[in-house]
Parts: sequence; structure tokens; C-alpha cells
Amino acid sequence: CGTDAALYACLSTRLYFSPLEVISKKDFDILAAEAERSGDFRPPLDKAIFEGAQNPAESVKYVEIVRQLAARAIQATEKEKETALREGRGGLAESLERRNEQQRVLRDRAGDILRISSQFYSEILITTCEDARREERLGEKRSAEREEGRLEDREKAGRRAKETAQKGLGRRERREAKREAKREELAADARKNARRDEKSAIEKEEKRIAGLEREGRETRRDERKG
Repeated sequence: CGTDAALYACLSTRLYFSPLEVISKKDFDILAAEAERSGDFRPPLDKAIFEGAQNPAESVKYVEIVRQLAARAIQATEKEKETALREGRGGLAESLERRNEQQRVLRDRAGDILRISSQFYSEILITTCEDARREERLGEKRSAEREEGRLEDREKAGRRAKETAQKGLGRRERREAKREAKREELAADARKNARRDEKSAIEKEEKRIAGLEREGRETRRDERKG
């Protein structure tokens, strides 16, 4: 927004860092119909801005939708303000007028609103997807670590059981059992090393992905500045 105070004031209350959680999942037509009955046009306006931000190819359509909704919101708020003034509630009337100031910005500068919203929500949605993938990878890593712990516990329990069983064996059988135990120990070490190498490769890939995501964020930031 730069030094555009009016635009900033409007957008600061209209853009959400968690849009998928905040913006209604209802169909736009349902939200618009509910707004006509209640006088609260914020839900359909938020949805129109969010959808328009994700569909820049249809910006003309969404600009007109935002303008029409904002105009209807201004009318509804003006009626509320008139009622508040008649009832002597000056504080409420002033609050409603401040709301209308922002709604006039929505109506008059819908194109700017959607342009900036598109940049904002594109970054938010990319970051949301990156976070989801990061959580998925973290879950897989934790699951692998738990499985590794279970395997090591089973191997230790197996070795203890065999050591106990060897006590009742003769000398020859004990020697053979020790050789077998040694072979199993070497095999267990090989499996452990393989798991360690796999873990190292996963961590290396995680760093590579984090680097790419960071570069992507920096590139998108430079493009916005340009």
C-alpha cells in the first residue's frame, strides 16, 4: 500500500493470515442472500475478495462483484446510522460512519483491493501448503524414529533371550551360539547404519527443500517490489 493510508486501513481489516479457517465455506450466492436479510455484507465481501484474488483472469467480474456488494453495504450502514442518530446514539453513529469510510474504499478502489489481495493471498496459500508439507515430513520423520526405537528394543530383547538360553547349552553349542550372535550383531549394526544413512539423507533433503522455499519467498518479495 505504500503511503496510501486509506487503502492500508481498509486492507488491514479485510485480509486474513488464515483465510481457509476464517472465510465462510458457504456458496457465495447463499452468503449474499443472507447479507441482504441481515445487513451484514462482510462475509460475502470477504469471500469475493478471496476468490477474486485467486482468479486474476476474472478480475473484471470480481471487481464488479466487490463494488456492488460494497455499495449495498454502504446503503445498509447508512440506514443503521440514521436510526442511531434518531435514537441519540452518537457514538454508534460515528462508529458506523468509520465503517462506511472503509466500505467506500472497497467500492471505489475494488481494482486496487483485488490486486493487492492477490499478492497477499498467493503468498499466504503458498506458505500454508509449505507448512502442511513440512508437518507431513515431520510426522514421517517422527514415525520413522519411533519405528527405529521399536526395532532396537526388539533386537536387544532378542539378544538377552538368546544369552539366557545359552546358559543351558554345552560348550560346543555355546561356541556356535556365540558365532551366530556375532553374525546377528553385525547384521543389526548394518541395519542401524542403513537407518542412520537414510535419516541423514532425509535431513539433507529437508534442508534442500527449506532452501528452495526460502529462495522462492525472496524471489516473490523482489517481484512484488519490482
